[in-house]
Amino acid sequence: MMKRAKTYKSEAFAAIHETAVGMHEAGVIDKQTMRSFDHSCLTPIREFTPEEIRALREREEVSQAIFARYLNVTKDYVSKWERGEKKPAGPSLKLLSLIEKHGLEAIA
Repeated sequence: MMKRAKTYKSEAFAAIHETAVGMHEAGVIDKQTMRSFDHSCLTPIREFTPEEIRALREREEVSQAIFARYLNVTKDYVSKWERGEKKPAGPSLKLLSLIEKHGLEAIA
């Protein structure tokens, strides 16, 4: 099984979280405490409105086609997100959250 890469708020949070994971695996901290570390250390994901998606793309000064390539979706998906016909989900929401916080270069 392939592990998903975690995205941390900062390098310090990455170190803290990795230590907590080790402690959890050793049985020193329980599952509930580990969830608290997950919530505190990992980049949060939220829903984006069509206007926010367009504003994010425009802030990064890229076309829908280029934005789509970074997000590994089609230009049509980006267009539909910006018109409110579809909503991004799963990995796309994570990538949008990263772009919002750190810019497009964070996922390049």
